[in-house]
Amino acid sequence: MSGGAQENRIDRNDGDSRNDRNDRTSGNSAGPGVGAHAEGAHAQGAHAEGAHAEGGALLVAGKAKPRGKFPHVKRAGDFVYVSGTSSRRPDGTFVGAEADAMGTTSLDIRAQTRAVIENIADLLHAVGGGLQDVVNISAFLVNMNDFGGYNEVYAEFFDETGPARTTVAVHQLPHPHLLIEISCVAHVPRDTQGSQDSQKEHAR
Repeated sequence: MSGGAQENRIDRNDGDSRNDRNDRTSGNSAGPGVGAHAEGAHAQGAHAEGAHAEGGALLVAGKAKPRGKFPHVKRAGDFVYVSGTSSRRPDGTFVGAEADAMGTTSLDIRAQTRAVIENIADLLHAVGGGLQDVVNISAFLVNMNDFGGYNEVYAEFFDETGPARTTVAVHQLPHPHLLIEISCVAHVPRDTQGSQDSQKEHAR
């Protein structure tokens, strides 16, 4: 399933690396924008030196802590699996969810999609990769009426030469302010990270 509001609706209740169901109180070669937003300012605080790793699983410093017993990313050989990622900030607030003086919440699919992809780029940066290394994306929308805005922002980062993609509508995500969650798989050979770590050592 590679596009269109016809993509199937499923019921998905597992958590993402930014959220918990109980919290209800509130590289350009792959496309025109691949890596353009994330390999610079948005990568700060997400380097491997600040990550906790065990058995290939990493919790990346400077990113919102998972609200569950799972890592941000998990390496298996030359592949890196990124857990479902939302627009949640480290302080628990969400990009693309604003409240006015009357308490009315406004949700923005474009802002959330952009923040999700930039968060994923930061997580991949921590293991020596980037958006250009992504080979498969699974996106979960609460409402297929948001497909157009999501697709528009997606095209800022990827095009037809980029990763395979599946987009589905879900009954709900773990927080009422969330419109989208994305998980992905990236191909990041181990020697890529080793080479980057070596370069950092020589630069010190």
